Order: sequence, then C-alpha cells, then structure tokens
Amino acid sequence: MVASAEKREVVVNLYRPNAPLIGHCVETYSIVGEGAPGLTKHIVLSLPDPNYRYLEGQSVGIIPPGEDAKGKPHKPRLYSIASTRFGDDGEGRTVSLSVKRAEYVDRETGQPGVGVCSGFLTDLKAGDEVMITGPSGKTFLLPEDENANLILIATGTGIAPFRAFIKHLFEEDPNYQGKIWLFFGVPTTSTLLYHGDLEAWKAQYGDRFRVDYAISREQQTPDGKKMYVQNRMAEYGAELWEMLQQPNTYTYICGLKGMEDGINNVMGPLAEQAGQDWSKFQKELKKADRWHEETY
Repeated sequence: MVASAEKREVVVNLYRPNAPLIGHCVETYSIVGEGAPGLTKHIVLSLPDPNYRYLEGQSVGIIPPGEDAKGKPHKPRLYSIASTRFGDDGEGRTVSLSVKRAEYVDRETGQPGVGVCSGFLTDLKAGDEVMITGPSGKTFLLPEDENANLILIATGTGIAPFRAFIKHLFEEDPNYQGKIWLFFGVPTTSTLLYHGDLEAWKAQYGDRFRVDYAISREQQTPDGKKMYVQNRMAEYGAELWEMLQQPNTYTYICGLKGMEDGINNVMGPLAEQAGQDWSKFQKELKKADRWHEETY
C-alpha cells in the first residue's frame, strides 16, 4: 500500500498561488451517461515538474484565468485528485480531476451563469494552459496497513478520491490484502460516475470489492421515500457495525456537505443497540485515524 510512516513523504504546497505550476490539458471527456442532468468531466492535466508528487487522497488547486469582481486574480479552487500517484499516464506526470460544471440562475438578472472554475475546467481543450497549486492535504490518505478494510461513502464527484484509492490498491499494490466496500449515492443511473470502472472491479475482484448504489430519483426506501446513501447503508447496518469493531477497518466519506448528518443518523441507533454512544465511538475512531470526512 504505502511505505511506513517515516518513509512516506507527503508533499504539500510545492506550488502556491503567487507562483503556480503551468500545466496543460492532456485530455477531457464526459463521465455521465446520455440524458444526465448537468455535465461532469474527467480531466487529465500534465505536471511538467517531476517534483510535483502527490498521493491518493490529496487535492490540487486550480486557478481560473482572469480576475474576480475586485480586480484581483482568482483564488485557487481545490479539487480532489481522481488519479493514483502514478497518474493516468502511469508515470506520475499527470493528475486527473472529476469536475461537475456548476450552473445556476442569477437571482438579480435571471440570467444563467456558470461557476468560474468549473466552467473553465469543463471548457478545456487539449493543449490549453492550466495554473496548478498544491498538492494539498495530509488527513485523507490511505492507511499504512496492507490488511486494511475500507468503507468508502461517496456522493457525486466525491467518488474522485475513491477512484484513486481503489485503482491504486487493486491495480498497483501487489501487497494489498484487504477488502473495499463502496456506498455511492447519485441522483440518476446516468450520473453514476466511473460506472464502467466500478463494475469491472466488482467483476474482477469478487468478494474483495463490493459496491452498493443509492440512486435517489430512481430508487425508493421501503417506506416510499427517496433512496439516499445513508438509507442504503441502513440496509446493511448490522454488517457495517460489525466491520467498524475491527481495528483494521477505515472509513472515508467524501461528497456534499451535510451527508455526514445522514450517516450519523444511521450510525447512532446502531451504536445504541450495541450499548454504545455513537459520538463517543466516532471520536475514538477519528483519534485512531480510522474515520475521515472530506465534504464541500
């Protein structure tokens, strides 16, 4: 998986906003199906500096061109890295992102608008320049345990770091012996990002890779409500709770802010049934580096 703590080098802030790395768009393609609401793309950027090394679970900063309303350069927007440390090129000279184009209607003018950075990124063409900062983050990294079992919980583009996790552990680390259980929540089947990859891993790795989808606009809970990721988790509550008792189980949550509340609402009763207090147990997991959250 990774080298021991003293050997694992975590590079952060190699490039800062006042002197970013100038990379280029290598390729970009849609990762949603036909008829999907909105546009989400997989974007591969070149890293011309070989010293720009990142690990799965880190983020990169992207500075969109132009100026903000105050006439100052835009600040970097952070994006979770969707590629492994070796990049999609296999040599570590590229970094990949999963970007959803943010579209909105201006309240004052009624005119449609697009997010400054997501608009820039989803409009990129091969060869276009991109200002890159980072890498950033030290707290969402893979555990240093070859037998670690992972519970991954994602919504939307929160799948990005988990693509990197799964790809690295199963395809690049011959020593990894653990299992991975992914819960992935999206609105429609057409928005199941990297669906082909997920199904291929499921077919190839059998009981070592399990994925359960929650498709809110197409699936319902037994009481007729929309199926969100926490509802899908609740279906396997006893199994999840049993896994969490194992010292080699690590949980990672990535996606929209607020998803933590839904997950806590599921875990609370499970802890209570076991005679434990969830908030206290969760604090113990966090202290042991076994519970990680990255929401936006």
